[in-house]
Amino acid sequence: MIVRVSPQLLSQLKHNAKRKNLSLNAYVEQELVLIAKPKLPKLPKDFQADPVLASFSGLMHTPSQEELDQDPKLAYLWEKYYK
Repeated sequence: MIVRVSPQLLSQLKHNAKRKNLSLNAYVEQELVLIAKPKLPKLPKDFQADPVLASFSGLMHTPSQEELDQDPKLAYLWEKYYK
């Protein structure tokens, strides 16, 4: 992938990469992964959702270990995207 950036931005990216002891490529990739990763809000266990809103699709709850053990696909997705 080729990207054009200003010299000032390139300098800042190189500086940040060096501070983290990463190559420029590894640093940029790491930052892009963090940006692209879906972010779910952490809700308290006693959170009560509005019943009308919750009925549209439900809220994603934190699955129990038992649910993860019983559903390998859920376990994979939870580990990859939400942990």
